[in-house]
Amino acid sequence: MIKVLFNDKCSICSKEINHYKSLNIKDINWLDINDLKAATKLSGKSHKELLRRLHVVREGKVYSGVRAFIIMWDSIPRYKWISKIISYPGIYHISIIIYELIAIVLYLKNYYQINEKK
Repeated sequence: MIKVLFNDKCSICSKEINHYKSLNIKDINWLDINDLKAATKLSGKSHKELLRRLHVVREGKVYSGVRAFIIMWDSIPRYKWISKIISYPGIYHISIIIYELIAIVLYLKNYYQINEKK
């Protein structure tokens, strides 16, 4: 069982996660990071940190970014193949760079949420 912490207020993030949720994978619990009390308690991260990347909690350990996506995709039969491809060393490192660039853009797009929660 894994828990995926995602930003449901981000239109791009929620669209992707809603697709995965529609697959009804019983081994994944989905948690909107805007449920601050639950998300920060579970992850040990601040709202700002949670907004910055996708997070997955597996066996009490928190994973972020590309590693979180790999774990999530590995838990979804239809997407296991992506987790295996992204895990190859060269592809993994390139994926981190691409993910971080996209994550920065989405973070800035959703920056208002940080100020909203203060």
